[in-house]
Amino acid sequence: MVFWVFGYGSLVWNPGFEYDEKIIGYIKNYRRVFDLACIDHRGTPEHPARTCTLEYKEGAICWGAVYCVRGGEEKERLALKYLENRECEYDQKTTIDFFKEGETDEPTLSGVIVFTSTPDKESNKYYLGPAPLEDMARQIATAFGPCGNNRDYIFLLEKAMFDIGHEDDMVIELANEVRKVLGIMGLGVRKETSTNRLTGPSLKPKSPMSPRKLLHLPEAIAMDT
Repeated sequence: MVFWVFGYGSLVWNPGFEYDEKIIGYIKNYRRVFDLACIDHRGTPEHPARTCTLEYKEGAICWGAVYCVRGGEEKERLALKYLENRECEYDQKTTIDFFKEGETDEPTLSGVIVFTSTPDKESNKYYLGPAPLEDMARQIATAFGPCGNNRDYIFLLEKAMFDIGHEDDMVIELANEVRKVLGIMGLGVRKETSTNRLTGPSLKPKSPMSPRKLLHLPEAIAMDT
């Protein structure tokens, strides 16, 4: 038995389960959006956090990481049970094709599981729907739950995408807006200096998205479960 799951949110930097292989790549015709409520990790029922889900969009691509679990039915069952508990706000498991970098025609893997959500507030109580950037930033800047602050989630995701070499314009834009809100609230964001600026061999994303300037990432250490 072989079990593959695609991560595009916190699974990119914190899978949380035992896996045998990890591959960086992308899926087609989906984009990352922050339209899903989280009420038990980085938010509460009264003040839900905003976390990402996938939205179908023809021609779009979404970069992330795929994880493989090998070793028999029991090992696969335990990994899936863990993921279903962790991703409880996602009401669908979709199977998709996965592509490694440099491959565009034939998928590297087929039948990969990805957790998604129904974009309908009537049938999916966790679906928040889209909102203006400023409203989403205020919600993310202030929400917190048992696993930490919602703002840590967006900053960690921003850093994770930077680390795999495929920054997401939407994530960067939203993270920078959250930083503006935090500045307005007086919580403070350290100014970028020559010693704490993100550095690397290249700041140019490998994905076809246009590059955007990264502001300094606060030192978020909270981990999802």
